[in-house]
Amino acid sequence: MRRLKWLGGAVTSAVLGAAALVAAGGGEAAAEGKQLTLCWAAWDPANALVELGKDFTKQSGIEMKYEFVPWTSYADRFLNELNSHGKLCDLIIGDSQWIGGAAENKWYVKLNDFFDKEKISMDDFVQATVVGYSQWPKNSPNYWALPAMADAVGWTYRKDWFSRPDIQSAFKAKYGRDLAPPKTFDELKEIAAFFQGREIDGKKVYGAYIFTERGSEGITMGVTNALYNYGFNYENPKKPYQMQGFVNSADAAKGLEFYKELYKCCTAPGLTNAYMQEGLDAFKSGQVAMQMNWFAFFPGLYKDPNVGGDKIGFFVNPAGPNGHFTQLGGQGISVVATSDHKEDALAYIKWFAQPTVQQKWWQLGGYSALKAVVNAPDFPASAPFAPQFLESMAIVKDFWAEPSYAQLLLDMQKRVHDYVVADKGTAQQALDLLVKDWTKVFKEQGKQVASQ
Repeated sequence: MRRLKWLGGAVTSAVLGAAALVAAGGGEAAAEGKQLTLCWAAWDPANALVELGKDFTKQSGIEMKYEFVPWTSYADRFLNELNSHGKLCDLIIGDSQWIGGAAENKWYVKLNDFFDKEKISMDDFVQATVVGYSQWPKNSPNYWALPAMADAVGWTYRKDWFSRPDIQSAFKAKYGRDLAPPKTFDELKEIAAFFQGREIDGKKVYGAYIFTERGSEGITMGVTNALYNYGFNYENPKKPYQMQGFVNSADAAKGLEFYKELYKCCTAPGLTNAYMQEGLDAFKSGQVAMQMNWFAFFPGLYKDPNVGGDKIGFFVNPAGPNGHFTQLGGQGISVVATSDHKEDALAYIKWFAQPTVQQKWWQLGGYSALKAVVNAPDFPASAPFAPQFLESMAIVKDFWAEPSYAQLLLDMQKRVHDYVVADKGTAQQALDLLVKDWTKVFKEQGKQVASQ
């Protein structure tokens, strides 16, 4: 997840308020006078990390402090800190999109020698998270982070509504099949249309919640889940930065059209600029039958007294006519190059990489990327959403991680929001303009943009 404060954005349901400086530790650490500050966003997984870090303090005698800020301020706060060579953060859980800029600007300590020395192998982590969170350049053995918080877009649904005999029979009468979590986008749209405007328990409900937010990354992180599965690619895999015919292919335009159709037919009114928080609110308040959101929020939703437990179900982003993918989220953990406590920070990463620590991280509510955890035979039964998480992490794709990603993201936010929400132009025109936008950005960066 890549949230840019200077681009705006919505506050997540798990935000802890203002920037919080939290200490966890005991007398041993205080006696030794050693401490580290870890910087991240303020949300439920950060609370789990504080609990987990108590074990590190007990073992190492190093006191842990935490600088957590709301997602709306996360990028602005910490990218400014890194760019100004500040010393607030010894460790940082930075977004995947930062890797290119962090590596080229030398904000992070390169971890290759450390990994070799400590026998930490990137082969032990889910490949998509290594590429997404750790590598720059991509698909090269140059590592700037350890995968810390695996995440992807998934879906929740009202399992209790789906299982009602009257709803089941009405759906089968209309569509000739049993009502079940959708496997394809066509099925998703049918189910969303079926629930749209239906009255359940005396309340009007809506079909689906999807991301539409324009200010930060929301609509991009939503629409890509359809685009990928219809045939959109960021570039020609054989010719870097050749976007013509890949970003704006006819199939990609069909994916963008589908997302708009879903938005127009089957979502609650007024959600024209909505992201994570609005989705959580819509689902918790019983407004929608299905909700797109990040797996990071699913533990909290499962525990919700009103819509959790037996009332909630989970499913993987549906397949499209030309593929089955979902949008990658998540972050890696890095040592800040300007830290005065690099050795202690590296000791934390060594500790965090241990299988026993990664297992506890998962149990506390974090999302491990370690294969020993997620590929364990009992993992699918460890949480109601674990099977869907595992399947999703095997089909993830990600946005650009170029140093110029912020402008690339701004461009896409504008083009797809203008089409989907503001009804400007056609899908093909929106993607054609996006190719022009991105071509301009890359040329200004000195990249060789290949034509078709």
